Amino acid sequence: MTPVPLSVLITGANRGIGLGLVKQWASLTGVKHIFACARKPDAAEELKDLSRNDARIHCVKLDVNSDKSILDAKKQVDLLLDEGNGLNVLINNAGCMIAEGGTLENADRSVYLQHFDTNVVSVAKMIEAFLPLLKMASKECISDEWGVHRAAIINISSGVGSIESNNTGSKLVRSIPYRLSKAALNQLTKTLSVDLAEDSILVVSVCPGWVKTDMGGPEASLTVSRLFSKYN
Repeated sequence: MTPVPLSVLITGANRGIGLGLVKQWASLTGVKHIFACARKPDAAEELKDLSRNDARIHCVKLDVNSDKSILDAKKQVDLLLDEGNGLNVLINNAGCMIAEGGTLENADRSVYLQHFDTNVVSVAKMIEAFLPLLKMASKECISDEWGVHRAAIINISSGVGSIESNNTGSKLVRSIPYRLSKAALNQLTKTLSVDLAEDSILVVSVCPGWVKTDMGGPEASLTVSRLFSKYN
């Protein structure tokens, strides 16, 4: 049987892939705490319903663009975790993609900066805040194997962040800032995978594919339910 983590934190958990991740982790009986983070959790009706029906799901108010909000969320997670236990999995799912002002001919500096703040800087600040809890979980693990049961940082990225596979320029994804920010996120992931190896913390970027969400749009090839169906 594959070991599962005791605790998982997911950003952008109110809809789309983030909400799907909450449901997926909740389907595993070994998971004790699922921290579902959103900017406005009180307005996330489906997430609130899940939380009401499953005591393991904790709705946490979190704006990843605010350092204060990140620290407040960390304090709340500290209080909810079992005493002496760290955080096993941090999933940085929250992100943004804005098409307007994203082409070279119509470049808007604020759009570039917004992508980098949300998709890169906010991820770095989340990792900074929760790293002590991840290190604690890794240190407590009795297994020598790496994985989500020990300590892992999972950054939701995109194939358009790949430099090697970019053969279409901006034709398919008409948001250069989004491409740039995901490439930078992948570099952050690679750097931290080396830096945190001595702590036995797994750090990976994951591309879920083109999914029908508010960000992915209605023409995407995958639904959220189909994305997770092979794991059920």
